Amino acid sequence: MAQFGTDRRRFLVGGAAVGAGALLAGCTSNERPGGDTAGNRAPGGDNAKPGKEVVIGFSAPAADHGWIGAITKNAQDQAKQHEDVTLEVTEGTNDVQQQISAVKTLIDKKVDALVILPFDGKALTEVAKQAMAAGIPVVNLDRIFASPLAYRTWIGGDNYGMGVSAGNFIAERMKEAGKSKPVIVEVAGLDNLELTQQRSDGFKAALKSHGLTIAARQAADFTAATGQKVAAQLLQAESTIDALWNHDDDQGIGVEAAIKQASREDEFLMVGGAGSKRVMDQIKADNGVVKATVLYSPSMSSSALSLARLVAQSRGMNDLVEQEIPTSITTYSAVVTKDNVDRYLPVGFE
Repeated sequence: MAQFGTDRRRFLVGGAAVGAGALLAGCTSNERPGGDTAGNRAPGGDNAKPGKEVVIGFSAPAADHGWIGAITKNAQDQAKQHEDVTLEVTEGTNDVQQQISAVKTLIDKKVDALVILPFDGKALTEVAKQAMAAGIPVVNLDRIFASPLAYRTWIGGDNYGMGVSAGNFIAERMKEAGKSKPVIVEVAGLDNLELTQQRSDGFKAALKSHGLTIAARQAADFTAATGQKVAAQLLQAESTIDALWNHDDDQGIGVEAAIKQASREDEFLMVGGAGSKRVMDQIKADNGVVKATVLYSPSMSSSALSLARLVAQSRGMNDLVEQEIPTSITTYSAVVTKDNVDRYLPVGFE
């Protein structure tokens, strides 16, 4: 993971990142800055100003994937922006019992708030409920717990919307190319994960709204090796392809390798997923098969850290009339293309 520069940190703090960033930039305390008796409030306050000093605990899976690595790094960098925040980061693990133990350690330390990206949301639900019962607000990051009693606020990506964005982009490009019956294929992630199913459902629904269908679909497991294997199978089975959507940019390393090995780089367009810097650089250079990627940005952990700080300090969001932080925030799955890639490069992950 590359080091984040000052410009990137300002980008995340300033709210240009997808998701809740724009709202967080306008947060303020629970003191009413003005407004009428009907509950309307005029914007005001400065969320960046130091508040009560708080300790925030952070737990996430092992950084065995570029996206997960960026999740932890973003949270650490965001914490450095606030002199009133001390961040306690546990060692990342894909062992459920170890993550439960790590969260219990943070509860025992009586941290002021917790940010948890669970390896398995269902398995971590009970320990998160223990934190909430102990008066420690939990910000549930992305992989959702099995009960709303386990978290104060949830923030995460829109998996269904990710598929919708990919499907709409491909449909529009096919229309521009004059292809009424294009051959569209899909390389999904792990099929036993709900997020994969949601991405595929959104993709299928978006294509259907344009009168298009998926010709073939293969599931990998979010690794470059399996991406290459299933893409090779698809390429062998489909003599003609017009567009391919791959759910994950790290997995896409293998997908692209299979396409290159088959010498079919110039035959069709490929859309990636998540928003890696590698893919964004390729999109900007416009010298490869990938012409777009649909964001599922790890910058959401920066927003999660900011949300935890605000909750622990009893602050709300100034741009909202409500005095409290919302219970749910879903980030937007923007499509990154050559036309807008410079805007999103600061949140591209290694």
